[in-house]
Parts: sequence; structure tokens; C-alpha cells
Amino acid sequence: MAIDMGPVLKKCRSLGIEPMVLGIDKKSNRNFARAGKKVSEYGLQLREKQKAKFIYGVLEKPFRNNFDKAKKIKHGTTGENMMILLELRLDNVMFRLGYGRTRKEARQIVDHKHVTVNGKCINIPSYKVKTGDVIEVKEKYKSAQRYKDILEVTGGRTVPAWLEANHEALTGVVKELPTREQIDVPVNEMLIVELYSK
Repeated sequence: MAIDMGPVLKKCRSLGIEPMVLGIDKKSNRNFARAGKKVSEYGLQLREKQKAKFIYGVLEKPFRNNFDKAKKIKHGTTGENMMILLELRLDNVMFRLGYGRTRKEARQIVDHKHVTVNGKCINIPSYKVKTGDVIEVKEKYKSAQRYKDILEVTGGRTVPAWLEANHEALTGVVKELPTREQIDVPVNEMLIVELYSK
């Protein structure tokens, strides 16, 4: 499985993302400014795509697949649907519920078979959750120190309105599908749609 192992803060600087978006509580103390460099329209579109891929930890092929699925959805715009599909990934939902400090950590937790969806063990980070799905950390891992440490860090994080978390029981419920307004990711998805439409 291919994973981007590059320095995260450096990548955040080059894409102009605050590390907090990824769940990293660090400040990037160097300002990254391309002095007087004019970015082309294509450059702007590409940067938005790289931002979205980096934030969600998705490689090009699955990202493109999400875009193609979003195009087929009848209601809503392609860009918004693509963001919603990315938001419904199991690793992202674990991150949003506060059961992973970062999306990478949430992905690893899913990979290691710590998570069940509706009582069934799922170890596919890209698994799409649906309305009414119950996500739970397996009983045998609930008392693990790892989750106490994670909740210490993420306890103060706001769980989005479309999810419901029970931190005592380490469970979560997908109450509804998210809307674009509820997704606090600094990405202009319209530029990505333009890029793929060329």
C-alpha cells in the first residue's frame, strides 16, 4: 500500500494548509510565500487537488474514482458530492468522531481491525459509511491506553453535527449525510472539477 511518508509540516506550508486541519497541534513557524510568482490557472487547480488528496490521505486513483462516482450522483454539484464522498470514508469518520488524533492514525486503527460498523469488523479505510451506521471500537481494545491518550487530545474537538459520538463507549452514529457547509476543509472543489473536466 502506497503511503506518503514525506514531512507533513513542509507539505502543509507548500500547500498553504494550517496543520490543525490535519489534527496536528503544531504551528508551522516559517511563512511560505512564493515571492512575486504568478500561479497559472492550471497551477491553482492542481494545488486544490493536491490539497484535498493530502488532507484526506488519498492517492490519485481512488481520488479520481471518487470524482467519477460524484459525477454520477443526480442531485447536488459534482464538487460538493465529491467532498461528501471523501468525508464519508471510514478513516475520516473515525477522525471526526475523535477516535484518531490525525486521519493517518484513524486509518491505521481501521487497518488494524479495531473497528466495527454495525457489529461487523471492517478494515478498509475507504469504506463508505451510510446514514444510520453505528461505528464502534472493538470491545477488547476499548480499555487500551492508546484510546485514553487519543481522547485526552481529541476530547475538546467538536464532533460535526452529522455525527453523534459517545466517548465513554467509544461508539459513534452517522445521523445524516453531511452537507458541504458542515465540511470544514479549506478546499475549493470547483477548481478540482474544472481540472478534471479538461
